[in-house]
Amino acid sequence: MARVLVADDDPLTLSGIELLLGASNIKVVATASSGKEVLESLASSRPDILILDIRMPDRSGLDVLRTLRGRGDMRPIVLLTGSIDDQNAKEAIDLGVNGLVIKGSAPRDLPVCLDTVAKGRRWFDQEVMQRAMDFSQAPVAEQSPFNQLSPRERGIALLVQRGLRNKEIADELGLTEGTVKVHLHKIFEKLDLRSRTDLILMASSSAAP
Repeated sequence: MARVLVADDDPLTLSGIELLLGASNIKVVATASSGKEVLESLASSRPDILILDIRMPDRSGLDVLRTLRGRGDMRPIVLLTGSIDDQNAKEAIDLGVNGLVIKGSAPRDLPVCLDTVAKGRRWFDQEVMQRAMDFSQAPVAEQSPFNQLSPRERGIALLVQRGLRNKEIADELGLTEGTVKVHLHKIFEKLDLRSRTDLILMASSSAAP
């Protein structure tokens, strides 16, 4: 039986998901209403799969995905959303998200998605997948320069953008300060940047990393 953490800031949606999953071979071991609560509860709840609303306070579902992949945590994550733009959909897929379900179709699609993900495969809403594929084929000039970074590098770039220093990033991702410095050097090299300020300015002038 898969152990699942469900996060959504709408209590009615959260209750509906719990009710829907209660009739399946899935055990909801924890719930959360913000991305911060998700990260704080992982150690105690030990879920096999995370179901995350993409829009939540104190870190969105996409922020949590970036952070966990930055930590090297590759446990399955399913994003649940009312809508998602092409850039974010492509980033989520590039970061290794395992499933993406549109809320309006969740009663039908979420159980199928979770069953597929539990078996080690990926499941995405077909329209969103098609749009993400079309976006990925757009001219390079239209895409974010952060696309060339690895999931861990994207996670570190996001934390730099939020103003965290190397020690704070190391604590957040469970890395040593030296390892953070090595990753930052690679990020600057790939993006042809010289400093953290350059990285923050690039992030503010393009899609967020």
